[in-house]
Amino acid sequence: MKFLDLAKVYIRSGAGGGGAVSFRREKYIEYGGPDGGDGGKGGSVIIEAVEGLNTLIDFRYQQHFFAKNGQPGMGKQRTGKDGDDIVLRVPVGTEVLDEDEETLVAELMAVGEQVVLARGGNGGFGNLHFKTATNQAPRRANPGQPGVERTIWLRLKLIADAGLLGLPNAGKSTFLAATSNARPKIADYPFTTLHPNLGVVGVDGAEFVVADIPGLIEGAHEGRGIGDRFLGHVERCSVLLHLIDGTSETVAEDYRTIITELEAYGGHLADKPRVTVLNKIDALDDEERAEAKAALEAEVGGPVRLMSGVARDGVTEVLRALRAEISEDKLRQKAQDEEPETWQP
Repeated sequence: MKFLDLAKVYIRSGAGGGGAVSFRREKYIEYGGPDGGDGGKGGSVIIEAVEGLNTLIDFRYQQHFFAKNGQPGMGKQRTGKDGDDIVLRVPVGTEVLDEDEETLVAELMAVGEQVVLARGGNGGFGNLHFKTATNQAPRRANPGQPGVERTIWLRLKLIADAGLLGLPNAGKSTFLAATSNARPKIADYPFTTLHPNLGVVGVDGAEFVVADIPGLIEGAHEGRGIGDRFLGHVERCSVLLHLIDGTSETVAEDYRTIITELEAYGGHLADKPRVTVLNKIDALDDEERAEAKAALEAEVGGPVRLMSGVARDGVTEVLRALRAEISEDKLRQKAQDEEPETWQP
């Protein structure tokens, strides 16, 4: 199954049915009077977050979604049938944007959450509705309200606890494959990963979700390489795992390149907690390890962990560090929910 995280969709709700102009006609009844029924309500366009989906690929093959119109009213005080709603089923974490791709219309963060994107038009009143003491035979009825037509964008942001960052070939996919049942593509050339991957990893009896996104290069915010379009998938993570290739001769510059791209991306991504790891230490001797770690710590201004995804050396310690950051973030979120006015970060 292909991965798609952005889709343009055209929607239209159903128009309401028109009211009926009708008069009662029965044998031996002299004064029948009006009996025109109201029109039915048009169907609405609804979006719902469901389980079992992790891509918007279905919207590549169908972009138009039109709800049914309401049926007109009929004689004998019969109301027209309401139009059927149409439901767009999307993965959890989907954002609905207006046509300008900037205005946020809705955000679906839980399974079963629904939002009405276009409400159906009301049905028109039949002539029975206009009967009065002074107008006992009205010959007027209302037309149904028209439906709402609009263009929206669906943007998926995967919900994961930890996100992987790094230059191409920093070992992100290798780390995900070594710690979970995910099987991302692994090869010895850059940009092996072309779309995000999710994996469930476990340590000390606890499990959390890790997202691997395509590698960033200098100038990604300007569209170089694959660009920074996949950074949205790690916006909701509690912690970022920044992997640096230990075999590179410029580990400090490699670290700064990714941080610069995070800052250029905007938002709070650059301020998220990070665990910085020097990867591929199995290819270095003790002196090279110490030299690379010292250079990286000087640039980071904090601790740097050593790891080899292939040899699985230091992997458990890294997972424990991620788990600690995730637990701390959940405590912060809980405190915010309980005391939203007085809590300070």
